[in-house]
Amino acid sequence: MSHWVPDVAGTTTASGDPADAVLRVGGIGFDGPRALLARHGLMLVPVADGEAIPGSFWGDTEAGIIGTTVYARADTPVHSLLHEACHLIVLPAEKRALVHTDATDSIEEEDATCYLQIVLADQLPGVGSARLMEDMDRWGYTYRLGSTRAWFEQDASEARAFLRARGLL
Repeated sequence: MSHWVPDVAGTTTASGDPADAVLRVGGIGFDGPRALLARHGLMLVPVADGEAIPGSFWGDTEAGIIGTTVYARADTPVHSLLHEACHLIVLPAEKRALVHTDATDSIEEEDATCYLQIVLADQLPGVGSARLMEDMDRWGYTYRLGSTRAWFEQDASEARAFLRARGLL
């Protein structure tokens, strides 16, 4: 028997895969993310449905980054768009221009990226940090405390310190 999971576009999917229920950029539109990224000196470029996403590390629907540009399609998960954008935001400006597809230099930057994407989700109408953390869990982000929320609330002091030191919190 199929387990039907609603997606954000109002259609349904029979896969039963929790990742299918994550919020997609098409569900919130490009305007909010575009404005948010612009406040951090980044540009969001929409990619046509079915086209390969430039600079995507994981491929498929995952967002991509090249320099100060973030690429996404309507079916790109919001958490992916924010994650890739936050990789650029945590980098010093002089390093951003050199980025193509892979921006992570360290575990500290990766943790700071994860933390910041949750914080910035509250600045996107229709998203919010609670929904983003749920979607991160659905997608398969893993933390030693068992959930994104537990990590964010109880185990992310180094990520907060990293972001504070750079004036990002």
